[in-house]
Amino acid sequence: MSFAAAGQGGPALQRLDFAALAGFAEDDLAPAFAAFRASAEAIVTQSAPLRAGLPPSAALIAAADAAMRLGDASGEAARAFFTGQFRPHRIKAGPAFFTGYFEPVVEGSLTRSAEFAAPILSRPPDLVTLPAGEQLSGPDGPLQAGLRAPDGSLAPCPDRAAIEAGALDRRATPIVWLHDPVEVFIIQVQGSARVKLPEGRMLRLSYAGRNGWPYTSIGRILVEEAHIAPAEMSLARLKEWIRENGQAINEAGRALMQRNRSYIFFQAEEMFGDAPGPTGAQGVSLVPLRSLAVDRTMWAYGLPVWVDAELPWHQPTPTAFRRLMIAQDTGSAIVGQKRADIYVGSGDQAGRIAGGFRHTGEMIVLLPRGEEP
Repeated sequence: MSFAAAGQGGPALQRLDFAALAGFAEDDLAPAFAAFRASAEAIVTQSAPLRAGLPPSAALIAAADAAMRLGDASGEAARAFFTGQFRPHRIKAGPAFFTGYFEPVVEGSLTRSAEFAAPILSRPPDLVTLPAGEQLSGPDGPLQAGLRAPDGSLAPCPDRAAIEAGALDRRATPIVWLHDPVEVFIIQVQGSARVKLPEGRMLRLSYAGRNGWPYTSIGRILVEEAHIAPAEMSLARLKEWIRENGQAINEAGRALMQRNRSYIFFQAEEMFGDAPGPTGAQGVSLVPLRSLAVDRTMWAYGLPVWVDAELPWHQPTPTAFRRLMIAQDTGSAIVGQKRADIYVGSGDQAGRIAGGFRHTGEMIVLLPRGEEP
């Protein structure tokens, strides 16, 4: 199955008709089909994802093959494809929770200087990422990655504070330098970035691995410890608080970031012209407001998901957001059957919109016909 079955701790599902999906008849499904077709190509060609998840079921592979044979599809052809190949299922357990994420665009340099002194690190060659469901015993709990020793054994990878203190200096090398540590931190949370170099070139940073430590939301820490009121919390406010409270070792802003012990490594490639969106965990380019990050232990990449929520997605006041999205990504903080992260796009405006998503709604998964629970 392309989802975790209920008997395996997976979701309890209720079969629906497409007519029960408010707004489905009005959604232009051509962009959703284009996004699904990118996922379908990865499924049919068995491309290795950047982060392994549930394998696609035979029924999802068949739907992917049908999409590849169909080619490009207009709105009506796309609608006929989804309604013919899939059936909607409501996830019964309470409301879904949606956040947003984006691709930051920042300035940087290939050489260290007083202006650019915060490094983005490459993946250590001896880092081993464990398959979904496997764990390594760590000093404070299970880990999802480790370092391979010469004798073949696995040892825990250092946490964020240790890495920033130089624990991986001979293993992880800087690939680009940014203005300050909070920019590095935000890019690690988002999972990708574009970096503008002084000579006018542009680099794209994409996910290359993580140290395996659990993710901790430092925004939630600031709210719980009453440094920022819940109504004031946003990505911009978080960055402001860190900078105001200092980013040097032992200063409060740096100490807050180090409470998230998870650390992300990147790879870089030069960008030219109108490049597509960043690469998600499935290994395909993300599409703004059509690509969805889900719990990879619960849902397979490529599954279509109907999202129905009130979100501030095109104006400050939340309005109806009802559209078909494709599960193409995941994240350390995206845990649970009704937890999802909506990819908004690249740049500051996308960041402001994404930072305002913390809303509940309905999440309805479209399972391939023949894969009813």
